[in-house]
Amino acid sequence: MVEIGVDIGGTFTDVVCRAPGEALRVMKVPTTRDDPSKAVLEAAQKLSEEWGVAAADVSRFVHGTTVATNAVLERKGPKTGLLTTAGFKDILEIGRQIRHTLYAAILEPEEPGYLAPGALRREIAERVAEDGSVIEPLDDQSVRDAAAKLVADGVETIAICYLFSFVNPDHEQRTAEIIREEYPDLALSLSCEVDPAFREYERTVVTAFDAYIKPVIDRYLNNLEAGLAEIGVPAPLQIMQSRGGIASSKVARQRPVRLFLSGPAAGVIGAQMVGESADMSDIISVDIGGTSSDIALIRAGEPLIRPEGQVAGYDIRVPMVDVNAIGSGGGSIAWIDSAGGLRVGPHSAGSEPGPACYGRGGEEATVTDASIVLGYLDPDYFAGGTLRLNPDLSFKVIEEKVAKPLGLTVEQAALGIHQVVNTQMTEGIRLVSIRQGYDPREFALLPLGGAGGIHAAALATELGISRIVVARHPGVLSATGLLSAPIEHETSAAFAQPIAELSLPDTRATLKELDERCSELMKNENVRAEDVEIRYFADVCYVGQSHYLEIPLTLDGDVAGKLYDGFREAHNRIFGHAAKSPAQIVNLRAIHRAGGERVLDDISADRVGAPSQKGTRDIIVQGHEGRLKAAIHDRELIAPDTRIDGPAILEQSDTTTVVPPGWNVRALKDGNLLMVFEGGDTE
Repeated sequence: MVEIGVDIGGTFTDVVCRAPGEALRVMKVPTTRDDPSKAVLEAAQKLSEEWGVAAADVSRFVHGTTVATNAVLERKGPKTGLLTTAGFKDILEIGRQIRHTLYAAILEPEEPGYLAPGALRREIAERVAEDGSVIEPLDDQSVRDAAAKLVADGVETIAICYLFSFVNPDHEQRTAEIIREEYPDLALSLSCEVDPAFREYERTVVTAFDAYIKPVIDRYLNNLEAGLAEIGVPAPLQIMQSRGGIASSKVARQRPVRLFLSGPAAGVIGAQMVGESADMSDIISVDIGGTSSDIALIRAGEPLIRPEGQVAGYDIRVPMVDVNAIGSGGGSIAWIDSAGGLRVGPHSAGSEPGPACYGRGGEEATVTDASIVLGYLDPDYFAGGTLRLNPDLSFKVIEEKVAKPLGLTVEQAALGIHQVVNTQMTEGIRLVSIRQGYDPREFALLPLGGAGGIHAAALATELGISRIVVARHPGVLSATGLLSAPIEHETSAAFAQPIAELSLPDTRATLKELDERCSELMKNENVRAEDVEIRYFADVCYVGQSHYLEIPLTLDGDVAGKLYDGFREAHNRIFGHAAKSPAQIVNLRAIHRAGGERVLDDISADRVGAPSQKGTRDIIVQGHEGRLKAAIHDRELIAPDTRIDGPAILEQSDTTTVVPPGWNVRALKDGNLLMVFEGGDTE
């Protein structure tokens, strides 16, 4: 039986195919931006045509999607209505009065009021107290009237968010029943299901986002499932979630807001897998694609999880792998600002038309064009030779757009483009490491994505990192991570108790309810109860503090003492201090996980052992005069324990790895590569 992982990027859609007893097969096809599902189906069709993979043999199909994120970035969601408790319809505008740009001359709203404009909000006569008691019963007729007006206004989806519904959800659930009776096709999102936790603004925002993207996700998954069925794929569709676990398409539809960062999360899971294989538990992963770079930190073998993420500049309270996404990638456009400075990104040429060297009409200088000029890429072997690049177009566009305006040679301009984009990436790495109390020099760097290997050594040098781990197939590691990820479901509930007064019976009772909800979700995945691993967490803060940290919770021994000590340790690491002040629990969380097989590739025995060097090429490297002659190696032919000294270029179908002077690379027995800076720690 065959397992397939498909990850959609801004430029390429990556495919990994695994069959019993065979090495991993990888493929890249251009992303179809008008309908990403077309590229997925095209890749599935190519599997049959080029590799002889019969659709009927596919037993597992796992997908990482950017559709949810793109719907928000491009504001392509449908008309969305919002039902609130009477007197609270302006929550989206009021927000928290937090400003991330304090010194901007012109302030822009940082609250997503566009999700449900004022004209599409309705107040409902009802009221629940903070203890869950009913102050004012739900007025059923006001619900019917509000729904009728919103439908008449053309809404396709409605978010329902009432006061204290996380304590007593009856009014929200009854509202949904009333609306479904009259409008069964209308998409609904209930805050008691999406985010049952206190803080009215945050709960309203995440529920509104869930409603906003629900019809978009539903249409996309319907198209994809119909297409897979049409070509004869019997496997159920599974989707990567933002926390790093996968869920069935059916479950993903229920809580689509958990699909933000679906693709980047898969890359982090792939990096975690490679780190385990290379016996390195502390990893900084840098996923450099065509449009962006996604940076994450893995500590003691586990990726960091944050209780809320940020999408399109908006804070969204959804647990996510802690990924710092920046607009720097191979397709990022280089441009000159009004002060005459060189800038790179955040705009990208994407796959259509793509960098100038693609020959598809691109007229802007990109990072990929600069890589061509610097000699890092072989125009005849880009994406395994599936796309022939035109170096002349790269030289021409960099000369016109960057070199002449700045009075530089084309080579100097190309090197400048790389310096700028590398600086942006190193700052992104500092944000996920130093900002959270970790020294990046204590970590190994793990590049992935189509352009990861090109920039890895430059980033490591800038950060003082002496070790780089290069995966067997780094260009498609996100797709590989999809096949490695566990099935995972997470539920949470508000639980306001001081740690010093923690009631274990109440804690166990709440966790039991969460376990029951997770178990129901796992049943939909056809997972046996005995195969499920259960973990608990508590969101903790100092009394009076407005933000909290997620701390592991164990129910044996001194529960309160261990939780408090864990909170103070985390607070000290992240913020640099920890007081002995009273702390309280805000929310409890249960996570049920099953599966998660690590996908490793076997080196093809019939190829390894042949001479790996296939020629030389002149390259330009920062800090070295003129061009250097670099040895060009076929990555697949590098035998275990072989050492290659820089300058060198390692080529494979999914990526290219640059080994500058001062670095050496050694092939490990598991198929990964270890790059070490000479004089650095090699252990």
